[in-house]
Amino acid sequence: MQVTFLGTSSGVPTRNRNVSAIALRLPQRSELWLFDCGEGTQHQFLRSELRTSQIRKIFITHMHGDHIYGLPGLLASLGLAGNSSGIDLYGPHALKSYINGILQSSSSRISYPFQINSIENPHFENHVVFEDEDFMVRCTPLIHRVPAFAYRVDQKPRPGRFDLNKAKACNIPPGPNYSQLQLGKKVKLDDGRILNGKDFCGPPRAGKSFVYCTDTIFSKAAIELAQGADLLIHESTFAHQDLDMAYQRKHSTSTMAAQAALEACVGQLVLTHLSPRYAPGNPVSPNDLLKEAKEIFPNTLLAKDFLQINVEKPETVCDT
Repeated sequence: MQVTFLGTSSGVPTRNRNVSAIALRLPQRSELWLFDCGEGTQHQFLRSELRTSQIRKIFITHMHGDHIYGLPGLLASLGLAGNSSGIDLYGPHALKSYINGILQSSSSRISYPFQINSIENPHFENHVVFEDEDFMVRCTPLIHRVPAFAYRVDQKPRPGRFDLNKAKACNIPPGPNYSQLQLGKKVKLDDGRILNGKDFCGPPRAGKSFVYCTDTIFSKAAIELAQGADLLIHESTFAHQDLDMAYQRKHSTSTMAAQAALEACVGQLVLTHLSPRYAPGNPVSPNDLLKEAKEIFPNTLLAKDFLQINVEKPETVCDT
């Protein structure tokens, strides 16, 4: 899995940071999942190596403008391009009326398969919103001024590594048989032998996981959702010195994000959704927020637009 940050500012865009959007590239699929879609997101796609035609699912955290104003334009542009094979939307209950209202009033036509999936119960923790044979997506409510959700993507365990030498020693003809055995399935050969793929694979390999958490004040529910995740992307709108403002506006500080990462025993933390008040040259800069967070959770990075991160298993397991 690979994450690309398309917008890392909070509230309004700046010269260097657009508003919220994150793209997740899935392994072994020509498929992108988008998390939030602030104004200008489709322009950010044009400035990146990503293709909007590969978007298959869009997950919206909440209905504030810096997270959704780019969505109607993106959906309409995909319709005009005629190269989308279909999109599923997931988000708060109000998302359906918002999208349908704009499409109707602007006479926009969606020419591809399109479905809006509402999260009907905003108080239900660890709610499964999507699942297939390879991935599971769950969400949990956050603490914000409007209903908001954090999302977690888990890649399901994969078969162990295929022992090619053992397969050759058993005189198994290469080709489709190898592919089936690699998946741990049973195969019947032309000579009548029935082989079990599990006998040719090592121990199952754990899948990778990432959590996207914005907008919220410090949340125990988010920590529960993020337990043991390989990557936590957490909002860090304010510096610790602006703690009172964070509580008033229901946003996190850098230290709250780091404390959440520490308590959840995640592999890596990335700070995003930074207030424009901390632009370079001001008394407090984004690097100051990063320093605050690293004092609590050392394996922390600061997001910037177009940063790409491969979701990896940590070398050491958290023991807190």
